[in-house]
Amino acid sequence: MRETRGFKVYRAVVLAVLGLFVLVPLYVMVTSSLKPLRDVQGAFTWWPSNLTLDPFVDMWKTVPLARYFVNSTIVSVVATVCSVAIAILAAFAVSRFRFRGRTVFTTTVLSTQMFPGVLFLLPLFLIFVNINNSTGLQLVGTRLGLIITYLTFSLPFSIWMLAGYFDSIPRDLDEAALVDGCGPMGALVRVVLPAARPGVIAVAIYSFMTAWGEVLFASVMTTESNRTLSVGLRQYSTQTNIYWNQIMAAALIVSIPVVIGFLLAQRHFVAGVTAGAVK
Repeated sequence: MRETRGFKVYRAVVLAVLGLFVLVPLYVMVTSSLKPLRDVQGAFTWWPSNLTLDPFVDMWKTVPLARYFVNSTIVSVVATVCSVAIAILAAFAVSRFRFRGRTVFTTTVLSTQMFPGVLFLLPLFLIFVNINNSTGLQLVGTRLGLIITYLTFSLPFSIWMLAGYFDSIPRDLDEAALVDGCGPMGALVRVVLPAARPGVIAVAIYSFMTAWGEVLFASVMTTESNRTLSVGLRQYSTQTNIYWNQIMAAALIVSIPVVIGFLLAQRHFVAGVTAGAVK
């Protein structure tokens, strides 16, 4: 299809406006992190008159950011690994086998996406409390409880997307592997997973980002010792002061792992989401 001049101008204007929505807040965050506190609390200026790196040093002293960073890393990585592993097995079963209850299972998985996550906060909390009372297993206020909570969010979408991606892989490849002596798990590991690498990477990125930036459940399910970054950022606001420049500096540092991971796997992420969505 040939693009007209008017369409090119319209596209450029729309992309420029969308770019401003992204770049202006990012610019304000970067410049605010380089200002002294008195400049941030004063009248807003687009260009800082005094540049300083003190917020990037002081943010580690104001709150235990390093500990929160470790907690977020452990919770996000473990939740991502568990989500990907379980989603691969469930999606492979849904895509390659016909069994009783398959339709009910897939419908249930999709139906969980219709409800906002906040509805599950109180039920999950009560379930964890009952588990603690009946078995002695402490889930509220622990990393394990937060990991299980994030799995309830990421698994339905991961299974749905991976099942769609597995459907796009010809079954002839599986059958050829079975003829060569592989079992179903051998066909999954040696044939299906290498072909579905973009989908697996997309699921991993989605699961990690879900766990890394979540605030509501982390504020309820954690204590001071295992608090995550998204909740810990609130501690820069005290009864006497709000350290806006340190908040912006910490937000930049927190964003680095997600940005680097997304840039490295951007091509696979787009391909995986597109293939899974189409199916």
